[in-house]
Amino acid sequence: MAAEGTPRYRAVLGHESVPAFVLAGALQFAAPATALVILLFAVPGAYAGTAHARDGAIALALLGLASALPTLASAFFSGPLADRHDRHLLLRIANLVSILATAGLALDLYARPSGDLRLPLAPSFYLPVWLVLAYPAWALLISSATIFRPAYNASIPRLVPTAELGVANGLVYAIAAGTSAAASLLVGVVLDVGPTVYALAVPFLLFLGTQVALAGVRADLSAPRPRPARRILPAVREGFAYLYRRRDLFELTICALVVNLLTALAFVELGFYVRFWLDLSNGFWYGAMIATSTAGAGVGMLAIAHARFEPRAGRVVIALVLLMGTTVVGLGFVRTIWLALPIVFAYGLLPGMVQTVFLSSAQATVPNEILGRVFSADEVGSYALVPVGQATGGALTYAIGVQGTYLTAGFSIVGLGLVMATGFGALKELGFEPEAPPAPAAAAPTPPPVPRRPSD
Repeated sequence: MAAEGTPRYRAVLGHESVPAFVLAGALQFAAPATALVILLFAVPGAYAGTAHARDGAIALALLGLASALPTLASAFFSGPLADRHDRHLLLRIANLVSILATAGLALDLYARPSGDLRLPLAPSFYLPVWLVLAYPAWALLISSATIFRPAYNASIPRLVPTAELGVANGLVYAIAAGTSAAASLLVGVVLDVGPTVYALAVPFLLFLGTQVALAGVRADLSAPRPRPARRILPAVREGFAYLYRRRDLFELTICALVVNLLTALAFVELGFYVRFWLDLSNGFWYGAMIATSTAGAGVGMLAIAHARFEPRAGRVVIALVLLMGTTVVGLGFVRTIWLALPIVFAYGLLPGMVQTVFLSSAQATVPNEILGRVFSADEVGSYALVPVGQATGGALTYAIGVQGTYLTAGFSIVGLGLVMATGFGALKELGFEPEAPPAPAAAAPTPPPVPRRPSD
């Protein structure tokens, strides 16, 4: 596999502007995870050692909502923006906003304003004032990353041919996962040796590196425009209408909607899980959990690219969802970090594979001029219930504890996988036949896709 895979990676990186583009995406995708480690450490730590330790579960749920709700709002418009405007410029602007949001979060943690805000969400529940101010900065950071993603993913077919999409997506996200894993461990170390605010230098430098790498991308990333650009709301509707007509992609979005609801139920409480279920207070272990999960995602993204998933993409996704549920169940039963780490690695492995399968299938079978809108429509559809899952996860953990939350989520995902395996006929037919790469030459726009089944 390695002997075969290495030339394929070299071929992808041989296209004009691809190395700089891959680096930019990897750094930008890795940065939010490192900021999340810091917040997962800081939020439950604000309640540890007090009579209100359970309040940390609700505070973490609010942290999730502070990102999920703005994510949905920005995802709604991110696709039309990517299809109507210069994607290269859009990427740079979105990343600049990420830099500013990280700086704002650092200023809040440095000043650390004192005081508490009482809220009627639970008996005597309160939020530290610094945390109240951190929520909007975190929301802005995540929203800008959300706008970045469709423009970036829709640009990949402008740089590599259809046959190389699986390798290109796997390469981008595997490098992002490796970078995120290393940076998350670094953040964990910094959290243990210095003030919390120092750790924010890591995501800040990752976003800054993204801006530098984007300056090295010289290719035209703009979408083809066979007709004049329409107003933004009709453009948004076109993305949703196309996704609805493509029953295979539509069923995949519905499945992702439920999976994301259930994983949000559990993983919004990851900080609570580490601090109060595994009984670990060192920042290193928070970084280790995120790093191990993202490392698993990177391995999954690289491994699936060699599995020739393309003709049977939908069936592969169904199998991966079933396995994903078992890993969440496993986390609910273990009480030691040495068992939690390999399980969370396996958990990361599976969504990483699903991500590559979905991106490659959409990039190969959806016309590029509408691809950004389809990505954003899928993101809105896939994540629409994440706020519900996060709010429910906070309430459930507060009521029955973190183990009950993880077991509920895990067994429910397994049940969903069984439903997908017995129904969802269009999803089972999702797939495509990759085209042979063109003769060696300068990079050219992606040739017309050859879907396995005709799109509507």
